[in-house]
Amino acid sequence: MPRARPEGSGRQPREPDAGVSSATAGLPARPEAEGQLLEAILGRENMMAALRRVEANKGAPGVDGLSVADLRAHLVGQWPRIREDLLAGRYRPAPVRGVEIPKPGGGVRLLGIPTVVDRLIQQAMHQVLMPLFDPGFSGSSYGFRPGRSAHDAVVAARSHMTAGRRFVVDLDLEKFFDRVNHDVLMHGWRAGSRTSGCCG
Repeated sequence: MPRARPEGSGRQPREPDAGVSSATAGLPARPEAEGQLLEAILGRENMMAALRRVEANKGAPGVDGLSVADLRAHLVGQWPRIREDLLAGRYRPAPVRGVEIPKPGGGVRLLGIPTVVDRLIQQAMHQVLMPLFDPGFSGSSYGFRPGRSAHDAVVAARSHMTAGRRFVVDLDLEKFFDRVNHDVLMHGWRAGSRTSGCCG
């Protein structure tokens, strides 16, 4: 069964450094730095920036029915337990709520809507990890990159044509994340491999 695509994973790029915390400055991207990374992710400044971002993005509730409007009040009572579970490695994301969205050309796209708490944690992780990984990505990669857009890709293609290139190829692997072997993908990540220009 195909995996649902997480809500908010469309082609619209984030603004440059949107919600990125200064708490990440100088952190090494190495396995031995995991404790530092987790502390940076769960730091108050980073979590508050993530909360503001999730509230601004709005979106529908996940499987637990908790709305974005209720998230802040929910965290007042639940955040100490959630944080403790994250630090202890006990936290498990909830299942995503699957919603079918009709495609303009026919068929449907399966959209996965995480709970608002999971969206908060994902956003907090994104803010810390993106500045560490993004500099290693290919300069020709434009998708899901801060400060880059489809318009930038078109400008780059035009400059290649001006330089005498005759062909421009736009490649999109249909349902890549639904079909890729996730065990192999995660094994490579755990082994410390880094890919350049993947998935963009």
